Amino acid sequence: MIAAGLIDRVIDAALSTGGDFAEVFVEDKTNSGISLIGGKIEKTMSGRDYGIGIRIFDGFFSVYAYTNSMNDDDIINTALKAAAAIKNSSRTKKAGLEYMKIENLINPIEISPETVKKKRKIEIMRRAYDSAKKYDDMISQVTVGLSDYKQKILIANSEGLYKEDTRVRSRVSIQSIASRDGEMQTGYFAPGASRGFEFFENLDVEWYGNEASRIAKTMMNAEYCPSGKMPVIIDNGFGGVIFHEACGHGLEATSVAKGNSVFAGKLGEKVASDLVTAIDDGTLMNEWGSSNIDDEGNSTRKNILIENGILKGYMIDKLNGRRMDMEATGSSRRQSYKFAPTSRMSNTFIANGKTTKEEIIANTEKGLYAKYMGGGSVNTATGEFNFAVMEGYKIENGKITDPLRGATLIGTGMDVLQKIDMVGNNLAHGQGMCGSVSGSVPANVGQPVIRVSELTVGGRDGEDNA
Repeated sequence: MIAAGLIDRVIDAALSTGGDFAEVFVEDKTNSGISLIGGKIEKTMSGRDYGIGIRIFDGFFSVYAYTNSMNDDDIINTALKAAAAIKNSSRTKKAGLEYMKIENLINPIEISPETVKKKRKIEIMRRAYDSAKKYDDMISQVTVGLSDYKQKILIANSEGLYKEDTRVRSRVSIQSIASRDGEMQTGYFAPGASRGFEFFENLDVEWYGNEASRIAKTMMNAEYCPSGKMPVIIDNGFGGVIFHEACGHGLEATSVAKGNSVFAGKLGEKVASDLVTAIDDGTLMNEWGSSNIDDEGNSTRKNILIENGILKGYMIDKLNGRRMDMEATGSSRRQSYKFAPTSRMSNTFIANGKTTKEEIIANTEKGLYAKYMGGGSVNTATGEFNFAVMEGYKIENGKITDPLRGATLIGTGMDVLQKIDMVGNNLAHGQGMCGSVSGSVPANVGQPVIRVSELTVGGRDGEDNA
């Protein structure tokens, strides 16, 4: 992407004031997106982002600078300006760059996005739209979005690492709105993968469209959820967003290294139910959060975070690894060249248990069944969360009965982990965008169906419906 000789000069400039480590990140990304609202194409966009990020360490101190210039002198000057923040009399000897080819590609691509005309993409979108809109007369509006990108990266550093990679991701989003007498309810899905256009061709978009509209209509006809403490069954797939937000961020070295996590200093301690094993795995083939290498050039890997309730590890980047005196775990990510990388989740999930979904429901006399989760908010330092349930139901006498709307789940990550008393065997993943200090990155969340023995449910006081 840029000549090895220039990279070498950039690293020399970055180390010129005494830094002990320097890194160059080059990105060339092309992306496109189409939005369809009310059956009409609302907008299309395409673009290219190109730039170079330069990072320098001096012990635990880090400096980051970037430029989108392709001029050699501008790139060198960017490195020199970043280096000016460091004044150390010692000099670090850099290693010679050694190009390392990535042998095992975990995200094979069949149809590169830039080879596909917009007409073919719009055909997929119209199929999704038609299935959602025609589901019921109550569906007042359907929005469909389709996006894809191809990102070429180069990573090199003063330790001799020199790697290149190409990442392709594709995603479609479908939102259905049901309306009646001035009220509205929403159903939403946004499946994605580290695949090319073949992802859309192999996706049952009609099912997703129908399902989005079914949720919206069902919740429009639902009664309001009562509030109180009760057993809660959270279904598989995107239900894993609670673990991701309330616990996963607390297992990133970004917060652990500074002591801003409830999990800091607890390696080897029991932090969850014996039934809980939690994993972050960036190597799952073609999954949304997967990549061959992380954004520091390390091979991604499977990291066991919690095993049978015992805290086994964290997700660690190079800088925070220095602070923690621990090695990096292939977990360093960034949105683009404009962000310095740090530890982030990739595909994070609770592993399968041995119980069936039917057994879990049958063993729950009374409570809430959260079939699909929505958005929420989290305090990452304390793990306190508040999540909306997009589709919920009563559980009565071991059976799922009437739909409930307006439910929220309130609690803390550590408390929920301890109170998971049943874990299903139907692991599935959902896709989302995860935001943190290094920007917004694609991430899978996942779990089998789980039961939390007691959880605070927000709803409408004074209605004993569950």
